Amino acid sequence: MSENKKKIAIIAGAGPAGLTAALELLRRTDVKPIVIESGEIVGGIAATFEHNGNHIDVGGHRFFSKNKEIMDWWLSIMPLQQRPSSDDIIAGREDEFEKEGLDPEKTDRVMLRRHRESRILFNHHFFSYPVKLSAATLRSMGFASTMRVGFGFIAAKLHKRPDDTLENFYINRFGRPLYEMFFEHYTEKVWGRHPREIGAEWGAQRVKGLSLKSIIKNMFAHKKDDDKDISQKGTETSLIERFIYPKYGPGQMWSIVADEVKAKGGEVLTHSMVQEVNVENGIVKSVGVKKYDGEMETMKCDYFMSSMPIKDLINSLNGIDVPEEVKKTAVELPYRDFITVGVLVDELKMKNPANVPFKGRLTDTWIYIQELDVKVGRLQIFNNWSPYMVKDNIGTVWVGMEYFCNEGDELWQMPEKEFIEMAIGELEHIGLIDAKGVRDSVRLRVKKAYPAYFGTYKQLPCVTAWVDGIENMFCIGRNGQHRYNNMDHSMLTAIEAVNDIAEGKTDKSNVWNVNTEEEYHEEKETEE
Repeated sequence: MSENKKKIAIIAGAGPAGLTAALELLRRTDVKPIVIESGEIVGGIAATFEHNGNHIDVGGHRFFSKNKEIMDWWLSIMPLQQRPSSDDIIAGREDEFEKEGLDPEKTDRVMLRRHRESRILFNHHFFSYPVKLSAATLRSMGFASTMRVGFGFIAAKLHKRPDDTLENFYINRFGRPLYEMFFEHYTEKVWGRHPREIGAEWGAQRVKGLSLKSIIKNMFAHKKDDDKDISQKGTETSLIERFIYPKYGPGQMWSIVADEVKAKGGEVLTHSMVQEVNVENGIVKSVGVKKYDGEMETMKCDYFMSSMPIKDLINSLNGIDVPEEVKKTAVELPYRDFITVGVLVDELKMKNPANVPFKGRLTDTWIYIQELDVKVGRLQIFNNWSPYMVKDNIGTVWVGMEYFCNEGDELWQMPEKEFIEMAIGELEHIGLIDAKGVRDSVRLRVKKAYPAYFGTYKQLPCVTAWVDGIENMFCIGRNGQHRYNNMDHSMLTAIEAVNDIAEGKTDKSNVWNVNTEEEYHEEKETEE
């Protein structure tokens, strides 16, 4: 690639948004992307970590989208399986596949078809999530609680509250009794704040179309599974029952994309930390980067994309006066940090009552822990995401335990050995495992995993308006926009930014408008 070509610096950039932008730039423009990533591996919070042959997907990343462009994008990188995977064969799902074609038993670059199953563990009972008004749910709640839920929902519809807090958002859609059972304490566990202190925007981002009414509608309107309709565009996001998933987790997808970026002439620099962003006359001219060997390098650029946390971006700006209101708002933006513990066990004590393979193993992908006497917020069973995530998928179960915290608090600072012992104790306490059957364990910590919707979040528009005044700067992705985006939304912000560069546009409203349209969450796109 000619050194005369224009360049773009994509900082904190080797996550879904940054790598999508880099590959799209190479496909559609003559701009050379230089992706600068502080971590050791690519993928951002969608990275996959390996520990003694077992893989961890931090946070869990289902690949689904109501946007056909994104679905096609993923499948252009990793085609969909046509033959059954190892667990499909054991579970007797071979009839769902073709007689020949892409075989995950013989190739690694393949997307698996997965069936979502998520449940809530509350009061020592399992409830389907999203909540289903099934006979099992009603039995677990009991007659009195069921009546309370019903009348609470009616009361919420008769006396609608303003959608100004997350608490009111949930009560308006589910009624107070169901909110108190399944949302109040879990939300407080995730965010460290009561839902009345959190903006309703978080609910709008994640569960806008989900309500007791939509649950009832979905229950009666449910159609027979059609594995060809992977995107399920007519279904509310939180009700998605099928998704696709890379054979070795989401990090495999982003590792392949990073390799393609490099093969097409782009650069992906890991272990490299951006120290300063140099601005002259309202234009980003260069970035100062501390590389893995400690050497400082100034890299010139014609365009600039940032998926780093906005507070860090503002702190790194050099050569421009940042208004005090902008600086204060950005620096005080809140985040929630994340710890996951992988625990490898011989088997689970809790069994699926149905006749399922793998010694009656639970078939959940996620289990939301609503019990108040443990700190763990959610569990993953990695075997059910992909059998290839686990070194011995038949003889062991690989469980991921998710904890939500703030950097520097008691959980964050707890020594690894002590933390793992606590986590294993909690798994035993809720009745999932026998601690004597633990074979291996590991702890991973992730900073700024979740942008939060309280604190100075309400003043964020003053920051976004100001940074948009820097003509060649584009803020993309979850942290780049301080928005709790799904992976597909983060990718769409990158694609929109590339559209602007390709078309020479300086109005970035289309980038910021991704994942703000109500119909994206609730309605099926019209296909021509």
